[in-house]
Amino acid sequence: NSSLLDYRMPTALDLPMIDCILVEKENPGHPYGVRGVGEVPIIPPLAAVANAIKDAVGVRMNHLPASPGVILDELHPDEG
Repeated sequence: NSSLLDYRMPTALDLPMIDCILVEKENPGHPYGVRGVGEVPIIPPLAAVANAIKDAVGVRMNHLPASPGVILDELHPDEG
């Protein structure tokens, strides 16, 4: 995908089955003692895309969207 406009966001249907194990341990930094678990699946897809770009063209992308133009700018910084 060349931009985030036509990017299809992954959904739960794109993930493998996961066995959930709840650990009952209070979080001392939260007033109700709860712990968040919803943020975990957000980060790996972006890291996988960044790693794929690095493997393909040899440039580490540290910002999104990684459009073709942005990747070309990173490949040839002296021409921009």
